[in-house]
Amino acid sequence: MTNMTLAIPEELSKIMKKHKEIKWSEVARQAIWMQARKLEIMDKLLSKSELTEKDALTIGNKIKHDIAKKHGLR
Repeated sequence: MTNMTLAIPEELSKIMKKHKEIKWSEVARQAIWMQARKLEIMDKLLSKSELTEKDALTIGNKIKHDIAKKHGLR
């Protein structure tokens, strides 16, 4: 197994020190696994996509615009 060193904010460190019963390395490992699984699913879905990056940006901008308009921000 490979080791990894993380820098965390002081405020987070204080909270973690209050809860020494928690295996924080396991919490981090599970969070990383969850994110990696999401990326694997996304990669699998995108491997069959015919959209270009430009298409995706155009769609994303349209969605943002429509949401802002719906909420009276535009």
